[in-house]
Amino acid sequence: MTRILFVCHGNICRSPMAEYVMKDLIRKAGRSEEFLIDSAATSREELGSGVYPPAKRELNRHGIACDGHRARQITEADLCRYDRIYYMDGRNAKYLARMFPGVEGFRPFLDRDVADPWYSGDFTQTWADICEGCERILEELT
Repeated sequence: MTRILFVCHGNICRSPMAEYVMKDLIRKAGRSEEFLIDSAATSREELGSGVYPPAKRELNRHGIACDGHRARQITEADLCRYDRIYYMDGRNAKYLARMFPGVEGFRPFLDRDVADPWYSGDFTQTWADICEGCERILEELT
């Protein structure tokens, strides 16, 4: 089983979008039993919050539900539980390095920062970035 964790700042926009897009892709590929997918935050700011409403609307617009999501912070236990931990931007990488000094193996989700819709309000661009990253990951794992 491949275990993937997506990480962003608050776990209410980008990382849950990636979590649910990836779950949808692997379900459509008939490979759900081969993966464990989750998401988490580097911060504690949004703990317990659901997916940010505009992010949820973007997912729903593409037929993807994200009900029941509650933001959580990445933990040391996650470092052992997940094979692949992807961060959404350079700031997330810095926070992860501060949180877990000396730990290597965190991976960039894309070769560039994923557009942060919290600040830009552009959920369409974030959707495109998330789809690109998830498709690349799935392709890499097949």
